[in-house]
Formats: sequence, structure tokens, C-alpha cells
Amino acid sequence: MNQITQTVDRYISIWNEPNPERRRELIAATWTEDGSYRDPLLSGDGHAGFESVVAQVATLFPGHTLKLTTGVDVVGDTLRFGWSAVNDATGEPAVAGVDFATVAQDGRLRSITGFHDLAPVLAEGS
Repeated sequence: MNQITQTVDRYISIWNEPNPERRRELIAATWTEDGSYRDPLLSGDGHAGFESVVAQVATLFPGHTLKLTTGVDVVGDTLRFGWSAVNDATGEPAVAGVDFATVAQDGRLRSITGFHDLAPVLAEGS
């Protein structure tokens, strides 16, 4: 369980890392090369695809910090955990949801499918 907790902690830290070089290092340590990310709005495959998703979210939600809102549930190679992107100035969540993940034998993430419980209405073209 400790390795799983470390993997999820690194995953969360990727979303909060402003330095692109350090973010790429975290992605390599956390994701398999063929990993996939899917949520209702965005998707990305491989390290570069996931990095693009994170960069898009940072542009949509500047001044927000992603935080875990639940523990990590584990069944075999499948994980579930809740999260929220909180406005740094107000402490209010802008978006929140639950991610379901699979992990490879080496403990890195193989896939994430995210669901939004709270999602903003984005302007046309966002």
C-alpha cells in the first residue's frame, strides 16, 4: 500500500508542479510510457499526452491546487480516489471528482479515468 500511496501522491504533485522540466520528471516516475488519461473533457496518451492535459488544466484553472479528498481504495491493480482543485485565494473547489486508475507491476500508473462530481461551465472555445 505504501508504494501505491507514493504513486498517487506523485500523481497529485504533477498537477501542482509549475516547472515543466520537473513535471516531466514526475510523469516519467509515475506513468508507464503507454499510459492513458481520460476524463469528460480531456484525454492524453503517453507521457507527452498526459503532460499536455496537465498544461491545459493549468491554463484553465490558474491559482488552483489539486488535493486528495479521500483515501486510496485498492482492489488488485485498480485504484479509486477523490480529489478537488481548490482556489488558492478562496479555498473554494472549482472542480472535484473521482479517479479510477490501473497500475502496472512496477507500481506506475497505466491508466486513469476521471469523473467530475463538480465541474464548472466553461466558456465556448475554452
